[in-house]
Amino acid sequence: MAIDYKKELQNAARNMIFTHDTDLLIKMIVRMAVNKAKITHASFFLYNQDKQGYLLTVSKGSLSKKVPLDLICIDKDDVLIRFFREHKNSFIFGREALVYEEAKAGLTSGKIKQETRQQLAQVLYQMELLETVVCVPSYFRDKLLGFLLLGRKSNGRKFLDEELDFFVALNSNVAMAIRNAQLFKELEYELDRKRQMFLRTTIALAAAIEAKDHYTHGHTTRVTSFSLEIAKRIDRNTRKTLNDKFLEDLHVASLLHDIGKIGVPEHILNKRSELTVGERNRIKEHPMIGVNILKPIKELEGPMLGVRYHHERFDGKGYPEGLKGEQIPLVASIISVADSFDAMTTDRPYRQALLKESAVNEIRSLSGRQFCPSVADAFLELCQEGKI
Repeated sequence: MAIDYKKELQNAARNMIFTHDTDLLIKMIVRMAVNKAKITHASFFLYNQDKQGYLLTVSKGSLSKKVPLDLICIDKDDVLIRFFREHKNSFIFGREALVYEEAKAGLTSGKIKQETRQQLAQVLYQMELLETVVCVPSYFRDKLLGFLLLGRKSNGRKFLDEELDFFVALNSNVAMAIRNAQLFKELEYELDRKRQMFLRTTIALAAAIEAKDHYTHGHTTRVTSFSLEIAKRIDRNTRKTLNDKFLEDLHVASLLHDIGKIGVPEHILNKRSELTVGERNRIKEHPMIGVNILKPIKELEGPMLGVRYHHERFDGKGYPEGLKGEQIPLVASIISVADSFDAMTTDRPYRQALLKESAVNEIRSLSGRQFCPSVADAFLELCQEGKI
């Protein structure tokens, strides 16, 4: 049955739009070349910045058993690359594909300059070594991104013009899709780099808080660890899926939940005797001080909820706004339990740490009053399993 190459090209282009994986894109075109046109083998060489050359990325068919992937790399100054880069095939043979038989005939036609003839002879020799009868380059804005090598057709016949035109058009679409995939990957890398830098800055800020409050060394790290474990357990126990954005906001909020203590005098934070009412009120200001510190950073709008409301109580008797029940954001409710548990089990200037069992019992008894019941339940499960 005859292949409708126009329809195949449309289907391939449609699939490429949704593919941001370069290797997967190339596998698509190579698989299509072998399966649709019944070719003995097909391979694709893609430019690799690190190796400064064109690396064999995908190979399918008979040649793939002989040629190891990621080991064959054609130098960017190789004669085959120069030939494609200079577009000599397009004005010599009238199409953006180098067909072995046409090129071989062109060598003896007398219409090609001596310099070009020598270059073309070297190119044909390389094609013979790679058992290739057609080379199709992939250009993006005149930049050679890669090239497709096609072996002979299984039935031994020559490629029809419509088949060659199909591969040229397909490779043109692939070039655009590859460049889009590369840009997408570069964007992901840049975002991840900025995210890592942001997290390192956040950790540095958390360290600055702990340097001021000598008696809470390691508190931020522990609260962050407890909070993330509680969130994962809530995610497992309920139908409410906590997405990656929520977990990232929780991570950052946990690290920064006490950043407002930077604005509280050290003599209050490190006081060995019981705090006065005035001193206690100064400490109660730290959530809003933290909010004012973070407010200029738009990316911290999510984490700021944890910073602002981690001292609210489920019964509405907390601060700074006296929120009640479900009014309290989940990120803050989680930090509240983690923060309280660590505070109870840590030595403070004015009291010794509680035993873990006593602290767990305290959280159990305050579930539904100070703490959100679903968060407290998740915490208690983790304690029972020895994970906290």
